[in-house]
Amino acid sequence: MKLYTVIHKNKEELVVSYQEGNIAYPLYKLGFEFSDMNDLISNITKEQLETLKELGGKDLWEYEILLGDVKICSPIIYPRQDVICLGINYGDHAIEAGKFCNESFGGDRPYTIYFSKRVNRATAHGETIPSYEGLVDSLDYEVELGVILSKDVKDVSPEEALNYVFGYTIINDISARNLQTRHKQWYLGKSLDGFTPIGPCIVTADEICNPQNLAIKSYVNGELRQNGNTKYMMQTVAGAISELSKGMTLKAGTIIATGTPAGVGMGMNPTCFLKRGDVVTCSIEKIGVLENTIG
Repeated sequence: MKLYTVIHKNKEELVVSYQEGNIAYPLYKLGFEFSDMNDLISNITKEQLETLKELGGKDLWEYEILLGDVKICSPIIYPRQDVICLGINYGDHAIEAGKFCNESFGGDRPYTIYFSKRVNRATAHGETIPSYEGLVDSLDYEVELGVILSKDVKDVSPEEALNYVFGYTIINDISARNLQTRHKQWYLGKSLDGFTPIGPCIVTADEICNPQNLAIKSYVNGELRQNGNTKYMMQTVAGAISELSKGMTLKAGTIIATGTPAGVGMGMNPTCFLKRGDVVTCSIEKIGVLENTIG
């Protein structure tokens, strides 16, 4: 099932969709009262989650709303912590990044790169990404599989790690390459306001049994730019959760962005960065489409 945060009749609501299409159901109408998605992820019980899934087989027509009639927000509008990101996690992206700036991206990397991305407010599907003209001269896109944890994780094995996943979403890791390379680390160039589109929904983990075999693509103005598969990740979802949890507690609701395949603007020859008016479309198999315009 897919969980959305929407604005319906001027009120923020959580809704669930059980099949492909435009129909969803407000959770409170189904007897589930949560203040927001963070609250749901942290507090929903296994029994409640199973009950919610089972309702997908019921006749709920009296509660249905159309997603086309509401504003779709980012499923987690205000993440409780910075997003944890994996850098250079696809081999083909490592090659193109090294060609763009060997000092910042090149060299041997025997261990997974982790960094964080500040998100004051996650950008929603359909919202505008600011271009920051005068500050940013190399605005770039990165489609990534987003992982949301269901409960606190500490010292978990790779074999058990996926049991801690609540669901999956799409993240566009917008990057200011000039800031990213100038500062010799990636935090500032990744963390400007509006630089983290997330959505359009969270697909619960039971719908994606194997996160390491999903088609992942991005388009700019309809032109296919990235065309990969999550099976080419160098560090897997389970491996990342396990490795991170060895030395830190990952809290329920933690968002992990798992890296991007080749085809970003800095990897093109000549480079092809985003400009005002460009439309970036990110898609991941079994999740959907996240689309934003550069403003």
